[in-house]
Amino acid sequence: MKRRQALAGLAASAAMSTRSALAQTAVGGKASTLVFVPTTNPPSWDPVWTTAQATRTLAMMIYETLYTRDIALNAHPHMVEGHLVEDGGKRWTMKLRPGLTFHDGEPVRARDCVASVKRWMVRDPIGASINARMDSLEATDDRTMVWRLRKPFPFLPNALAKTQPTCVIMPERLALDPFKQVAEAIGSGPFRWVGNEFVSGSRAVFAKFDKYVPRNEPVEYGKGGYHVHVDRVEWRVIPDAATAAGALATGEVDWVEVPIPDLLAMLRKTQGVTVGRLDTHGVYPVLRPNFLHGPTANPAVRRAMLYAIDQTDEMTAVMADDRDGWRAPIGFFIPGTESATEAGMERLRNRPSADAIKAMLKEGGYNGERIAFMHPTDPPAYDVLCQVAESAFRKVGLNIDSQTTDWGTVTQRRNSKEPLEKGGWSVFPSGFPSVDFGNPVLATGLRTNGKDAWIGWPENPKLEALRDAWIDSSDPADQKRISDQIQLECLDFVPYIPLGQYIQSTAWRSNLTGLLRGPAPVFWNVRKG
Repeated sequence: MKRRQALAGLAASAAMSTRSALAQTAVGGKASTLVFVPTTNPPSWDPVWTTAQATRTLAMMIYETLYTRDIALNAHPHMVEGHLVEDGGKRWTMKLRPGLTFHDGEPVRARDCVASVKRWMVRDPIGASINARMDSLEATDDRTMVWRLRKPFPFLPNALAKTQPTCVIMPERLALDPFKQVAEAIGSGPFRWVGNEFVSGSRAVFAKFDKYVPRNEPVEYGKGGYHVHVDRVEWRVIPDAATAAGALATGEVDWVEVPIPDLLAMLRKTQGVTVGRLDTHGVYPVLRPNFLHGPTANPAVRRAMLYAIDQTDEMTAVMADDRDGWRAPIGFFIPGTESATEAGMERLRNRPSADAIKAMLKEGGYNGERIAFMHPTDPPAYDVLCQVAESAFRKVGLNIDSQTTDWGTVTQRRNSKEPLEKGGWSVFPSGFPSVDFGNPVLATGLRTNGKDAWIGWPENPKLEALRDAWIDSSDPADQKRISDQIQLECLDFVPYIPLGQYIQSTAWRSNLTGLLRGPAPVFWNVRKG
């Protein structure tokens, strides 16, 4: 309680003391400039190069995708008019809708899409699955793409609509090396990147793209027509939660993506501020081990880490008194989804004692080797999740080297495959959109195809075979049986360590209208009165 009172006091103090340069932009400037405070500084503008959530949100403004999702997460054509499926699901023909233009003035052509999709396939585990089934992907004219598959992949639109990594479309000249960030942020989305005003760690600016032609359909999250009603959106990176809340209270900023729960009561009482939940599905936080080097390459150590975690403690630390905003324990699929299963859940509900876990570690060959835990202190949720996890790990005898840093550094360093003694790492936190963990198709963390898997690079042929069997099955009962088997194998192999599921509130000035609900913040349809 004292901590919450202190934070509220700091926020009130910030509200009194920070009427400064921000106010000149958000209040004294044009009413058509919307000032947004993201959870973290975006580490990149390239959503293929990184899965960071801030980059995902940024990319949805700049770039477009061939397909996108409604609030129920159904895939819908976006850049394409539609598709024709032939040859028993092995030939897909997609045609671009007219009027698509890149921010550099060039028209969007099918060959740009082909190059962009192929770049994405290299980095994305789902893309790799498609590529393994694909004979060819060609642009047959400026508006037409033809996919030829060796084996049907009925989830193709869903895969092309997913986020993190996102299959964004960029000019062919930029869609080159998937392991390097693109040199320019050029898409065809409703906002264009204002590169000369970007200051990393401080500000990112997006301007309305005047040549953008929306779809002629009602909007529902990512589905339909993206109509922009502001001239500019400015992202202001404010790491201190109390300062951000104070700036919102005074009107110096218009929208704070995720105020920490301790400050929500103060914001709800603030005139001119609205607090609510726009996120429809929430975050699925996990710890991702390194499968190549160090103690975490040992499955016995990973199982001990899994059992050491009390997900209720993790979620309470993040959400404080907001009990309606979280669920725990969570297995390897999100509850309520098609692959949700009770298989093996008793292992997480009735965890072994600390002494029993210590015995597991000894039997598994752990001898106190150092575990390099990359601990980002931003956003605040990651900080507290890591603090609770580190404490739990130490209680069972794990030698945790807590390496506190910022999230941008983590997203850079986690790409390293070097051993620990050469600057490598053992584990880091990640927050996936819960929407992607409803089945094995889109769940990035469940791919275990070695060097082609997501960061951490796990290899487990059994999990890969089960995933392929799920994709190939058209029988829901059979898919449910396979989902059970996947979860049981995950409990033994531990591709990641679930920490729970939470849905945080957001807060905005009450003169903003038209904010859309969905898994990520979007800026079309928003008006500033």
